[in-house]
This record gives sequence, structure tokens and C-alpha cells, in this order.
Amino acid sequence: MPYAMSVIVSRALPEIDGFKPSHRKLLYTMYQMGLLNGARTKSANIVGQTMHLNPHGDAAIYETMVRLARGNEALLHPYVDSKGNFGKAYSRDMAYAASRYTEAKLEPISAELFAEIDKDAVDMVPNYDNTTTEPSLFPVRFPAILVNSNFGLAVSMASNICSFNLAEVCETAVALIKNPDHNALSTLKGPDFAGGGYIVYDEAEMDKIYHTGVGAVKVRAKYNFDAESRCVEVTQIPPTTTVEAIIDKTVELVKDGKLKEISDVRDETDLSGLRLAFDVKKGYDPDALMQKLFRLTPLQENFNCNFNVLIAGTPRVMGVYEILSEWTEFRRQCVKRRVYFDLNKKKEKLHLLLGLKKILLDIDYAIRLIRETEEEAEVVPNLMIGFGIDEQQAEYVAEIKLRHINREYILKRTEETDALEKEIAEMEEILRDSKKIDKIIIGELNDISKKYGQPRKTMFLYDVTETAEEVEEEPEGYPVNVFFTREGYFKQITPKSLRMASDQKLKENDEIIFTAEVQSTSELLFFTNKHQCYKSRCSDFSETKASAMGEYVAAKLGMDDGEVPVFMAVTSDFSETLVIFFKNGKCAKVPLSSFETKTKRRKLQNAYSDLSDMVGMFVIKEDEDFLLRSSAGKMIMFNTVLVLAKSARDTQGVQVMRLTKAELSSVRPASEVEIADAERYRVKSVPSAGILSDDDIDQFKLF
Repeated sequence: MPYAMSVIVSRALPEIDGFKPSHRKLLYTMYQMGLLNGARTKSANIVGQTMHLNPHGDAAIYETMVRLARGNEALLHPYVDSKGNFGKAYSRDMAYAASRYTEAKLEPISAELFAEIDKDAVDMVPNYDNTTTEPSLFPVRFPAILVNSNFGLAVSMASNICSFNLAEVCETAVALIKNPDHNALSTLKGPDFAGGGYIVYDEAEMDKIYHTGVGAVKVRAKYNFDAESRCVEVTQIPPTTTVEAIIDKTVELVKDGKLKEISDVRDETDLSGLRLAFDVKKGYDPDALMQKLFRLTPLQENFNCNFNVLIAGTPRVMGVYEILSEWTEFRRQCVKRRVYFDLNKKKEKLHLLLGLKKILLDIDYAIRLIRETEEEAEVVPNLMIGFGIDEQQAEYVAEIKLRHINREYILKRTEETDALEKEIAEMEEILRDSKKIDKIIIGELNDISKKYGQPRKTMFLYDVTETAEEVEEEPEGYPVNVFFTREGYFKQITPKSLRMASDQKLKENDEIIFTAEVQSTSELLFFTNKHQCYKSRCSDFSETKASAMGEYVAAKLGMDDGEVPVFMAVTSDFSETLVIFFKNGKCAKVPLSSFETKTKRRKLQNAYSDLSDMVGMFVIKEDEDFLLRSSAGKMIMFNTVLVLAKSARDTQGVQVMRLTKAELSSVRPASEVEIADAERYRVKSVPSAGILSDDDIDQFKLF
């Protein structure tokens, strides 16, 4: 728990200033190194200096710097001005150079992080070894928490904050300060990602994110099509993916035959920026291809927002409204502390100047007083007595240089008192009036917006209609006769071909165990000896003739080694029920709809229970009678209405035949077997041990 708490409050989650501790330690070190206005220095120097505050190792510190750097292109407004190879956020394989090769300094916008850091605007805390201090937060002059994206993975919680346009954030913050009921959607249109792209706009989802801090933003790549070369060029991709991930998925789809429109895909990224090229085959519509790629590849992905921010050491998931409210309150405290710091400084200066003003009354007396004092230690007390000033004022007067002991210098200094008194009065008024503090914050936000604001990189797509899956043209159905054999062969024959045929050709010692006339669009379910179900359609198999042996199902559907189909079910709407009998005397009744899937999955595992061997499977449209025989020669007849249907495919079912030193050996629908006085075997409740009859055992040799 102590480790978990440490990760949550001291490592993984950002605070209201928009930074994690690792970011803060690095940037503060660069500020102390004079890199705000100075020339760039080697990154290795910065990393080494940062270890005074962050002892977690040079590799971790450098990785932090890489993400904050302009060259990496991860942030909308980078804080580090970089020179050299810092990798790219949109590439998985483009590695950054070692810290000894690259150089860095602070970007101009970083000045807004440190403008008041030396004026007691925030608390300074000891570093890890108590040799120096560092800021607990930055007194940021703009809501950096929303301007740059931030991701953190703590213990049992995470944070994922998307970036917004700086000018829009500042405008929204100002509007909310003036009017807390302001609709943020009217000024803050939506996220603005460093990599650009398009947002598929959903106003309801955006409003949810703004109020709760949780939701998904759908981001789509930007592309253009060159008709001459028939090449689609993607130049901007979602922030959650990489070029390599897109290429890998595209290649996989091409190999699987799901993308027949593409002849080649290339990464043509160079110094001019990201470029991903797709060569489109003739006859295919590039826009239709892109819609398919958006659906099947990471060219369109969701950015899952989770605005989890540390407020006073406590993680809170907040919407945009609440974050801006918390930042405004934090900023008010910073401004108050800054004004109070300046006020005390000016009061101290005024106090000293008032003492100097008294010296003006008789400069000669002051000089004579000092000259006639025999001991240096008595100078200050004598001045205090001679002019009625306190010790601080006397010390200030005593330290005046000889060249400044003239009426002109003293008059100029004392003239400042009027201006200081006016400034002090204004500052005291600011501290008393919260509206004046808000006015200062609004002025700073407007200045920052004008100075650093830039056009949006991410645009919006409105009224986009999407389908969850590709709509395929369904073939028109027609009647076919299907045959399934004990050895696992399947064939379908049209009624016309079947009428012209003679005997069915089968493998030696094979026999047909299922035949029916169905539609060519019917679904086929093949249950195997390894308790799996393979789904297919009649149309997936080729039509044949009675003189052909048919297709071997295990090979056709790519079953595992040693796996063979033992039962086939045919359905058109999955309205039937599957009844399964096991050697332990149990019967499971499962709606066939349990095998229906929304996706086009071909293979379903755990299709039926493996706790006992299966004796028989049957598909019924409504409850019917079944005759069961045990290895001890006992029989029962019961109706499946006595068994409750369960949606779990691998259910064990219920005990229908009570067995003692025996097992269920065979089962048949009662309608398929003729037995004299069959009703005497009927049971009205299950389980039942059954009745033994020698005559009937002979009848059941057909089982």
C-alpha cells in the first residue's frame, strides 16, 4: 500500500499545473541552468543536473525530456527546444539519439511556467536528500493541464488527458471566470492533437467528457488521393497509434484476403513529415477503401479520456468545467501570494526610504554624527537616537556610499516614496478584492493566447454515418440437398442433380448420418470430438454430384490435428434447440441461438460439456419424446420439456437416467423407433432408473 500510494501521488498522475513530478524536476533544473534565455546545451548535461532532484536514473530522465521536446512531436506546445534526433511520437521504431549527441534548451512558452516561481507563488519543498529545494507545483499562467496531453498509469487507476487548443482553452477559462454558467462547447470546440487528424464529432459524447472527464473521442487519419499514381497518402494519424502498427495490420488483412484493393503499402516518412502510401488497384474506389481501412485498421481509433488529476494529493476524475474551476482557484492563490510577496518587498523598501528621508533634514549632522562616533558598532545606535529611526533604517543609511551623500541622490530616492505608497495601496486593494485578482488572471490569459496561440491542427467531421461491420451483399438463396457422413464428409447437391443421380458415392464403410433439403444460405454447425464448434454456410462448400465423395470437413474448415466432426446442425435463423445426451445419463438442452455470433467467428470453443462422453446430439424445433437405453438394458422414454434450457453452451445439463454401475449406451427420438406399448417406459419426472425388458432390448439393437 505505501508503494501504491507513492506511485499514485508522487509519480504517475499529473497535478493541477499539468505536470508530473518527473516533468517538474527536469524543467525546473533547466530553468536553474539558465536555459530559458541561454544557448542550447548537451542533453547529457541536463540529465546529469536533473539527478540532483530526480534520482531514478539517467535513462528515465532522458525519456521524459524526449517527450517534452519539439522534435518528438508528442505535445501540442512543447516545453523543450531540441536539436538532433528525438524520435517521433507517431513511430514505434524510430529511436531517439543518445543524450550525448542531442542538445536542448527551454521553449519561450516555458517562461509562463516560471514567471513567479521566485516570488513565493508556490511552496518550495526539500529534494530527496535535503540539499536543495524544488517547487511542489509550477505557478503556470495558463491551464497547461488541458493544453498538452498527459498519460499516467498508477496502481489501480490511470489518467489519460487529451490536448486542447491553447487559444480556445484561454478563451474558455476567461469566459468561465466571467460567467460560471458559460457553455464551454461554444468556445472549446474539442480536443486538438499534436498529430492533427480529424475528430468524428459527437456533441453528446463531447458534452459528457466536459462534464465528467470520461468518454471516447473518435480520431480519424487525414489522407489525400493522387489520381495519376493511384496512391492514397496518409499524412496525419490518430495519437494512439503508430505508422508501424497501421502497416502491420494492413499487411495482415491483405494476407487474409480481406483487403483486395491494395497492391502495396509503404512508409515514405522523411524530413518533411509523416507520409504513409497505399497503392490502390484499378477499378477500386479510394474513398470506399479508406472507409474500410478506418473500420479495420488503427487509421481510426478512439482516444479514451480519463481526466484523473491530483488535487491537494487526492486523485479526482474531473470534467473540463471542474478542471478549469480548480485551475482558476489555484491561479488565484498564486496571484495572491505573488502580490503579497511584492507588497512586502515594497513595504520594506518604503520603510527604508522613509528613514533616508529623515536624513535629508540634516545631512551634515548625520555625517558629523558618524565621524564623531569612536566605535563602529556605535554608528547604527547613534543614528537611531539622532534621527529617531529604527535599526533597519539606520543600517540602510550607514551603508550608503560616500559618493551618494549628496542632496540630489537623497532627493531622487525619497521621491520614490509617493509612487511606492500608491503601489502599496493598489496591492492591498487587490488582496481585498477578488474581482481585481480575476482581472489580472484574465489579462494574463489574453496575453498568452495572443502570444502563443496557433490555428487548430485537428479538424472536425460532422454527420458521419458509420456501420460497425462491412455490409456484404448477400447471395440469393435456392434449395439444395445436404449430406453429412459418419467419416466427416459433406456434400450439397441441387434437387435437379439429385433426381438424375443413382446411388451416392461414399468412402468404404462410410454411411450418411444426416440429410435434408435446405436453402443455400443456411448456416452449418459442425461439432467435433474435441468439444468445439465450427461455423460455416452451405454456400462456402462447392456444389457437387452424387457420384462425388464430397469435401472432407476437417480439412475444409482447418480443424486441429486429430479433430473430426461428429455431428452437423443446419439452421436458417437459429430458432431451434440443441439436445445433447451424455454417457453419465445427463441431458443438456441449449438454444441454438447460443451459437449465433455478431462477428464472423468460425470457431467456437467449449461448444458442449467435456465432463462425460457424448452419446447423441439432436436438433429439435419443439420438445419431443426420446428413448434412452443404458448398458444394463434398462430403458426410459421422456419428453424434453422436463429439461430446462440453458444458454451456456458447455452446460452439463440435468440427470435424466439414474445409472448404477452402467452408462447411457444409446438414444433415439421416439418417433423413429417402433416399440409395442412404448408408453410403459414413459417417465413423468427425471431422473429415473428405467425398466428392463428382454424383448425391448432386441428391438433396440437398432440403436
